[in-house]
Amino acid sequence: MAGVSSESLKAALQELEAKLPTASLSLAEELFGVLGLLDSNAGLRRALTDPSRDSKEKADMFGRLLEGKVSADARDIVTSLAAKRWASARDIGDALETLAATTAVAVAEKGQGVDGLEGLESDLFAFNRVVGSDHDLQRALVEPQASDEAKTALALQLVPSAGPAAQLLIRQAVSAPRGIKPTALVERFVQLVAKRQQRWIAEVSVTRPLTSEQTTRLQAGLDRLYGRGLKMNVNVDPRLVGGVRVMVGDEVVDASVISRLAELRRSLTV
Repeated sequence: MAGVSSESLKAALQELEAKLPTASLSLAEELFGVLGLLDSNAGLRRALTDPSRDSKEKADMFGRLLEGKVSADARDIVTSLAAKRWASARDIGDALETLAATTAVAVAEKGQGVDGLEGLESDLFAFNRVVGSDHDLQRALVEPQASDEAKTALALQLVPSAGPAAQLLIRQAVSAPRGIKPTALVERFVQLVAKRQQRWIAEVSVTRPLTSEQTTRLQAGLDRLYGRGLKMNVNVDPRLVGGVRVMVGDEVVDASVISRLAELRRSLTV
């Protein structure tokens, strides 16, 4: 996904964040259900991605279709998605799949933080490891004559200790892989988990090893700054000259000497 579709997905994910603190797995299930509706109706996909249609018109049309069938939160999410611009009919479905999976990942994270995410990642890895090592299982999970219920039951038997979020994502990958292997879709879900884990990991670069007291103070300061207990990985990088550089997810807090020198060089060339 690139161009206008990529920008629309980015905006949709930002909007989704406001709903995640109170989200439950039922919201993810609803979004996957709407995805099934989209995937089964080519005319609807074309209508929702028609650039000649007004954004409000598309959102209202989809909203009427879903009225009384999904929760208010699910309706808000998908109508907002419909109002955005998409380069192709496939892209809106891919985006909705990402939103649904992200919701499931966030539910695993809620209350347990990075431990919940690591548990989810472990469950998904366990499923792919078992399936990847057995060709008979791979064939069984894509057997066109088998029902979705039978394939789902088989898949969940392979990871009996998997948590609720992992079970939902595995069910989705097996029952609606959307043109790829179930294990490939599970790998995509793993990537979403890894991306969310970065919100809990602070990659810290310093010029010399920190003392225990400095480490404690920095840990406390970062936890206050980000409002959560971060895992801190400290790396010594003499190239910084002095100061500290912290990266949490996509955000960089740079108080190093080399950064200030770079800013000075930029100002001199203006």
